[in-house]
Amino acid sequence: MTEKIILLEGIEPAELYGSGNTLLGRICEKFPKLKIIGRGSSLKVMGEAEEITRFEKKLHQLIDYYGRYGHLSKEVIDQIFDGGLLQTNEAVDRDVIVYGNNGLIVRARTVNQQRLVKLYETNDLLFAVGPAGSGKTYTAIALAVRALRNKEVKRIILTRPAVEAGEKLGFLPGDLKDKLDPYLQPLYDALNDMIPAVKLSRYMEEGTVQIAPLAYMRGRTLDNAFVILDEAQNTTVSQIKMFLTRMGRNAKFIVTGDVTQIDLPRKNDSGLVPVMELLREIEGIGMVTFDNRDIIRHPLVGHIVRAFDQASNTENQ
Repeated sequence: MTEKIILLEGIEPAELYGSGNTLLGRICEKFPKLKIIGRGSSLKVMGEAEEITRFEKKLHQLIDYYGRYGHLSKEVIDQIFDGGLLQTNEAVDRDVIVYGNNGLIVRARTVNQQRLVKLYETNDLLFAVGPAGSGKTYTAIALAVRALRNKEVKRIILTRPAVEAGEKLGFLPGDLKDKLDPYLQPLYDALNDMIPAVKLSRYMEEGTVQIAPLAYMRGRTLDNAFVILDEAQNTTVSQIKMFLTRMGRNAKFIVTGDVTQIDLPRKNDSGLVPVMELLREIEGIGMVTFDNRDIIRHPLVGHIVRAFDQASNTENQ
């Protein structure tokens, strides 16, 4: 009898074992001649050497599947262990940006989301502007997670200006981080959809994923990074210039914003539109303007945005 320790690389043990070890139990059922014991980040396998080799091959296929799609299930285990590699619909697969947690499939669902994904292939700097709920930031973060999984970049950096939206930071409880976290929460929410909680926590501890106010970007050079500036309508021209000039080697930058929701004391100080006009003709920079047709939240959100737009147009006449 042979005994072998197999280190689990490319997957969190909790993802492989499943809740209550249900997935590990399913795997063990596929190899009744082996004794398989999960020990944290490794598996202890005992049995005939030939059977262990066959098990390792199937295990690597399972981990490869997880690396590509971000989830496992009993059905996936059945097909990989019983019938070889899982067959997928390639036409559908091409539309998927990233596979998130609990079977979530993140794909470009509107014309302008698809444009953003397409422009990403040929541009290192993208601007995506449009109304709330149109998926600008969510699509950008999905592209960032995909790039990290595919090892196109070494880290993801998400940033927002810490601008008060009718509220005062000083009245919030806690230290500076506690005061700023609510402004960054939408970024955490998107990441939590796409990266398992344990892995995301480790990424943030290691600095592989960073979420910080825009002021923290000053003085940095961001190499091998996917960097997203969100809520860019609340930045000045000089702030956007500071951000864009952080771009280092092998970097991808996306700037998102909604020019109808400027929270600066003087709305004319917003630098998003002037900077886009300034850079519009530069090769390697792509721009996408989202509109009400891209809104994919509750159906009422689209009606609400249109009502406010109409009221604003009436006031300006």
